[in-house]
Amino acid sequence: MNMAARNVGKLIPKTSALFICDMQEKLRKAIQLYPQIIEVTGRMIQAARAMHIPIIATEQYPKGLGHTVSELDLTGVPVYTKTSFSMIIPDVLKEIKDLKSVIICGIESHVCVQCTTLDLLDKGLDVHIVADACSSRSFVDSQYALERMKQSGAFIWTSESVMLELCGDVTKEEFKSLEPLLEGFDSGLPDK
Repeated sequence: MNMAARNVGKLIPKTSALFICDMQEKLRKAIQLYPQIIEVTGRMIQAARAMHIPIIATEQYPKGLGHTVSELDLTGVPVYTKTSFSMIIPDVLKEIKDLKSVIICGIESHVCVQCTTLDLLDKGLDVHIVADACSSRSFVDSQYALERMKQSGAFIWTSESVMLELCGDVTKEEFKSLEPLLEGFDSGLPDK
């Protein structure tokens, strides 16, 4: 029996990267639940480092919106300046040529996260949106963007699900690094 292959969105550390999209200072007061989004994104950065997953960050027009919030440790992470809504600029394209999957945290869900997602899907990559690490100025915009990205083929996850999928086994050495990130954690974000 010949069955068509089905893409189930499995995350494999060696073929994945974490994108941090425009988590900038001047947006702090405008973005819904920004402190929680920053905290979850920080946990995702720590998890990516523990799992040896490359991290790529962008800043949307930093001259006007400032730089990445200080709470996020991007030491050693390439941070690219952009004016397009998509993170898929030439410098980022060079970084992702051998990847199968991209995990995205950032803002705004209905603009830069969504444009990046659609561009990556168009290039044949799996896209994994960390729902508790994405937001917009409007909760409605964010929710409809998540739905649109899902309809387009992106996988919508929570941060804990992504971390555990990437680790795959509690006996792996990396799990010891993830455990403190998971213990008693609740993003504080509302349910759908």
